[in-house]
Amino acid sequence: STVLYRGQGQETGFVSKTITRDNVDYFPRQDITTVLVMGIDKYGPVEKSDMYTNTGASDMNMVLIFDEVNKVCNILHLNRDTMLEIPVLGIGGKPAGTMYGQLALAHTFGTGLSDSCENVRKTVSNFLYGIELDYYVAMHMDAIGILNDAVGGVTVNVTEDFSAVDPAIGMGEVTLMGEHAINFVRTRRTVGDQLNISRIRRQQDYLDGFVDAFRRKQAQETEFIIEAYEDVQPYLVTDCSANAISGMVDRFSGYRINEVAVPEGQNVLGETYYEFYVDEEKLDQLILRLFYAPKG
Repeated sequence: STVLYRGQGQETGFVSKTITRDNVDYFPRQDITTVLVMGIDKYGPVEKSDMYTNTGASDMNMVLIFDEVNKVCNILHLNRDTMLEIPVLGIGGKPAGTMYGQLALAHTFGTGLSDSCENVRKTVSNFLYGIELDYYVAMHMDAIGILNDAVGGVTVNVTEDFSAVDPAIGMGEVTLMGEHAINFVRTRRTVGDQLNISRIRRQQDYLDGFVDAFRRKQAQETEFIIEAYEDVQPYLVTDCSANAISGMVDRFSGYRINEVAVPEGQNVLGETYYEFYVDEEKLDQLILRLFYAPKG
């Protein structure tokens, strides 16, 4: 089988949508809906930067994959430290080549609005061999607290010591509210081994708890999502209309989470920050399983 290897200075992606592995042709699945969810490390309402760069790194990047045949949701959670090729926007927001750096930096090109989100979408799409991502939702930190409280709080099992950053988050089972939920999913320094991989595991635990709380709330109050969306809208950038989001909630809220996949690789301390280098062969298998189907 042939694997596309990425390295510094290389262009990424396939010219053809068809991928051949061990003499079998695979093509992108047409029976899935994909949503790129970005957590932007900024507080306050979304504002347009005066320049075509901004300070909002995308610290969380996950692709929700709604499988409309099997009625399940698979989640691909990408490490923000993943080293890859990023499109660069120059003067006037025009394409200005690429740079090799952390995935989180892709959002810092552009004004912080749709152009920055599209830059992350293009970066992730290239990383996933050109798979098209149907929608994106980018959230500032405030959105997490609002959505958390809208579902009545999220219960998690805390296994790391948060006393240095938030003494209210004790060990064991804790129901998070407001700012405590943000601290739980956002904090990396001073918690545990301080690695992003550990934070990803926390975010997965939080997501499980959020889905449970969401379903309980939805069973009690079917229209709560509309009010929650209005409250959270100032802190969002998305290419989904309110009707599109409502439609997806109706279609997909009953889907169970089937798999949360995190690409394997090597975490390396660079000169100033951690860098994550993905295992290309395992990523190849993962992309094939989540996004492709054999022809025939």
